[in-house]
Amino acid sequence: MRGKYLYEYAVIRLFPKVEREEFINIGIILFSKEANYIGMKYRSDVEQTCRTATELDFGLLGDTLKSFAIICNGEKQGGKIAELEIAERFRWLTAERSTCIQTSRSHNGFTDNPENKLEELFAELVM
Repeated sequence: MRGKYLYEYAVIRLFPKVEREEFINIGIILFSKEANYIGMKYRSDVEQTCRTATELDFGLLGDTLKSFAIICNGEKQGGKIAELEIAERFRWLTAERSTCIQTSRSHNGFTDNPENKLEELFAELVM
């Protein structure tokens, strides 16, 4: 039996050198309109994971990931983007970019519990 909530997710990827198109999965964003849910989880040890990427500004990288979380959570300091409906926030967060933080195309499935699914996907695709 399939779960009752349709969800979409995207993998957050770090491209230490964008021009080489090599990446490391560092997080997940999951959204379910039916469950009125959007959540994000990312690695807190990105700097240790990417020790060889000496040209990355890890302070800026951490700030960018925190701003993604602020927007995802709809917090006031996220400005107008954080005020959008959850579907629009998900689309904004997963829009195509050419920076060192990008997301995969979105994938979907069904689940009974979006929060648990976020944890499962994080364990499977990031850790």
